[in-house]
Amino acid sequence: MKLHLQRFASRENTTLGALFDITSGRKFLCFVLEDEYRKVKVKGETRIPAGTYQIGLRREGGFHERYTRRFQAIHKGMLHLVDVPNFTWILIHCGNHDEDTNGCLLVGDDAHYDPEGGDSWIGNSNVAYQRTYPGIAMAAETGDCWITVEDFA
Repeated sequence: MKLHLQRFASRENTTLGALFDITSGRKFLCFVLEDEYRKVKVKGETRIPAGTYQIGLRREGGFHERYTRRFQAIHKGMLHLVDVPNFTWILIHCGNHDEDTNGCLLVGDDAHYDPEGGDSWIGNSNVAYQRTYPGIAMAAETGDCWITVEDFA
């Protein structure tokens, strides 16, 4: 599976993007909220660099334990971006606001952008996660799941 995250709006504390499945064609999956761009990384407050990363499954840690209970019917492990330079444990998970990211990618069905410069946020995160997770997790299990992150903002 090949995913493409196209970042399109960057603010002081947030970055909005759109996630597509580009395996065969270009299918919109959901919106993504991340931390902001910084020249110098601040732990838990900086988005990952643009690039291409493998997505694996992390089967340990607090998120994995919580999501095993929360999403019993579908959970196989946390979606984890592997070998991100200068970052560890970058996950794809639920959340709506900057405070929920800690450097991770949050998924949602609604994107809220403030043209006046305020923070962006996403909504319906649980719905987007439950819809997108199974296909991505299945590909990650085979070791053939990649995401390309591209900056337009």
